[in-house]
Amino acid sequence: MRNRLLPPFSLFFTLAFASVLPFGLEVRAQTPVPDSPAPDSPAIEARAHAMLSKLTLQQKIELLGGIDSMYTRPMPAIDLPRFKMSDASVGIRTWGPTTAYASGASLAASWDTDLARKTGEALGRDARARGVNFLLGPGVNIARSPLAGRNFEYLSEDPYLNSALVVPFIEGVQSQGVIATVKHFALNNQEFNRHDASADIDERTLREIYLPAFEAAVTKAHVDAVMNSYNLVNGVHATQNPVLNLQILKGEWGFEGILMSDWDATYDGVAACNNGLDLEMPSPKFMNAKNLLPAVKAGEVKESTIDEHVLRLLRAELRYGFTTRPQFDPADSTYSVDDRPLAFEGALESITLLKNDGKLLPLDHWKTKNIAIIGPNAYPAVTGGGGSSEARAFEPVSILTGIANLLGPDAHVFYSPAMPASDDEKKAIAQADVVVVAVGFTAATEREGHDRTFILPPGQDSLVEQVVAANPRTVVLLTGGGGMDVSRWLDKVPALLHLYYPGQEGGTAVAQILFGQHNPEGKLPVTFDRSWDESASAKWYYGDPKDNTTLHTTGADGKPLDYTVEHVKYGDKLMVGYRYWTTTGKHPLYPFGYGLSYTTFKFSNLTAPATAATATDSTVPVSFDVTNTGTVAGAEVAQLYVSDPTAKVDRPERELKGFAKARLAPGETQHVTLSLDARAFSYWDEPAHKWTIDPGKFILRVGDSSENTPLSAAIELH
Repeated sequence: MRNRLLPPFSLFFTLAFASVLPFGLEVRAQTPVPDSPAPDSPAIEARAHAMLSKLTLQQKIELLGGIDSMYTRPMPAIDLPRFKMSDASVGIRTWGPTTAYASGASLAASWDTDLARKTGEALGRDARARGVNFLLGPGVNIARSPLAGRNFEYLSEDPYLNSALVVPFIEGVQSQGVIATVKHFALNNQEFNRHDASADIDERTLREIYLPAFEAAVTKAHVDAVMNSYNLVNGVHATQNPVLNLQILKGEWGFEGILMSDWDATYDGVAACNNGLDLEMPSPKFMNAKNLLPAVKAGEVKESTIDEHVLRLLRAELRYGFTTRPQFDPADSTYSVDDRPLAFEGALESITLLKNDGKLLPLDHWKTKNIAIIGPNAYPAVTGGGGSSEARAFEPVSILTGIANLLGPDAHVFYSPAMPASDDEKKAIAQADVVVVAVGFTAATEREGHDRTFILPPGQDSLVEQVVAANPRTVVLLTGGGGMDVSRWLDKVPALLHLYYPGQEGGTAVAQILFGQHNPEGKLPVTFDRSWDESASAKWYYGDPKDNTTLHTTGADGKPLDYTVEHVKYGDKLMVGYRYWTTTGKHPLYPFGYGLSYTTFKFSNLTAPATAATATDSTVPVSFDVTNTGTVAGAEVAQLYVSDPTAKVDRPERELKGFAKARLAPGETQHVTLSLDARAFSYWDEPAHKWTIDPGKFILRVGDSSENTPLSAAIELH
């Protein structure tokens, strides 16, 4: 049993500095939340059991399903009210307009753990302002393929980066008295056919690539809710998968919170109940009295199993004091002016400069008198992808608005969503000092429930080609959750930036970066492939129809139901993203971790012990210097990769095991020290079913991307 306290609910301050945004200086104290008994204390355990003892079997079963789409079920017999949920990732989506923060992919592109914590805290405050108890996020699934429709929610392609960001994010949410829900457990790496697709995967790949972020959420951040995914894993739906839910989550990791289904992701009430699912959402279509009462009577389900599900619900609700205090906090504003700087910070830190030939950027504010802003994503603002994470911002700032605001009334701004038809308007483009073209995906073309294309939406490639033919001083801005095909025009365009989905303040952030008021500091959280065919997962992304199987089950109406299961074989195994490219020696268009700056940096003085022990409780210190060798201030992300050339098994050529973000003035040097624990050198030993280290030589590599690691040192583990 864990013995931890929620962080004290004293005073929380948010400072919105006038030098960052023209929103003024604000200091806000949050209303303290009364202290509650320690989690899993005798008092909570006794109260939970006392409440359970007053319930009939039918009442217990009723608590295992949600009600009214976004609530847990109330139970008057024990004075238990219903508790409120909200979709989330970039904002409190379900309950009206909200602050829309930058997307999960944007957060990953920032490589900033402090930003992750602050974003979690802000979402927690926004939830309290709406009386929300459960935040249905964050999502941490691996970006295995650029086609996956929810990559924009899911951070990155790397398990270490995802783990490093999700822990402070969850701690931030839960510090505000709101339960975070890490999702989607597990292997929700495609949206196409998500209800009927089975992710068929070997144990080692599952453990090394797809589970570490969930493990960190449970064992380090102590997340109090986990959401199962829609898909099957090795032929068994996640909501009734004993390996995922009982053996790993509740067994090995010791998860003591609530395991809930995704909405309508339950397929068999008895199997789900017996295999770890505590709460079926949004309603008990399968885990209901009609199905479970006769199952208990027939001995197919033990009443003690149902009791344990109910106790998990009660413990979590008591742990947070939901039954003894109002969840609505009047000190938190529904319209949160003081969180706008944070939304801006998320956009500003994530925007990634991919190309800057001839140093076209930054633009000179005083010399730019005529600017053309073209493209479907220039206006209105594209804040996020589509589906359950899509937040409706109060006042989103479009790219057009952000640039026009920065340039002021003396500049001439020409805007068109497409290539103009008239000759006069085409001179407007040709004679502009610079043209900004905003293309990519939107909530309509990249969204939950659908995968997207690798090529840009129809007409956009042609648009870029026409614009750059008219005016070679063209900057292209991409919106989307990952890489996309830019091959038709990239060699003709001098400057390219990736915006991901920058949230409500994206337009302001874009303007400040284009005109040099902020130095771009984003780094790719995914590999940017040249083409879909070159993607490491392309061969394995869709199942082969000849491998389809038929699953026999019972529908919610009690009638027999057969449906076809698509078996998606994870034949790429460990070769996800940069692991594939660095291992094969090939090169993508832009590597993982890559991003340009308006300044330059140098890495030097790498030091690490020559030998170290493999003890599980020991760490290896790795130190080096990062210097800003340019003329303007900037931020660099120093990335530490580990190679194991003497391993007894095949391993990726290198794997990210540490990083640090350094903000440096011109000429400034920062000494960085990172610590590598045993897991940094380990692989999953499939026959032994455990993490293991092969003693021998390891190579430590430091640089600014997965492919540019100028520093290296050898270390012998014994």
